[in-house]
Amino acid sequence: MTGDLTSLIEQHQKESWEWKQKESQWIRDKNQLDGNKRIIEELSTKMVELGKRIKEVEEENLKLIKKTQEAIGEMTIVKGIGMNSPEMRAAQAKIIELEGTLGSAQDINDNHQRYNGKLQTRLTEVEEDNKRLSKQIQDLNNRLSS
Repeated sequence: MTGDLTSLIEQHQKESWEWKQKESQWIRDKNQLDGNKRIIEELSTKMVELGKRIKEVEEENLKLIKKTQEAIGEMTIVKGIGMNSPEMRAAQAKIIELEGTLGSAQDINDNHQRYNGKLQTRLTEVEEDNKRLSKQIQDLNNRLSS
């Protein structure tokens, strides 16, 4: 009889230890899932901010293009007046300045687009990780309820 009781106690301790191991794994999975959710939220916020910044840069580009077109138009008029006039030299300097600014804005826009692509790739990876973790948790819950 004492042997049976000892055997039951040992069996209970073994089962208790196994459940503690499972609970520990669930806690790790939950923590990882929570961390991934925070990453997704942060990346989503960054993507929205980058989207706004890209829109601003595109608007700046349009303004710069318009200014460049105006300068070209003015340059055409000045050509008729004379290539060496002070107005013409000023217009040429302004065109060079605007072209440099436009190039910088386009570089910024390209960099933002590349970064946005990387963020999208990372977001997709995190979403896939979350799906896998969710499936693991669901499987663990199913095993517990069985």
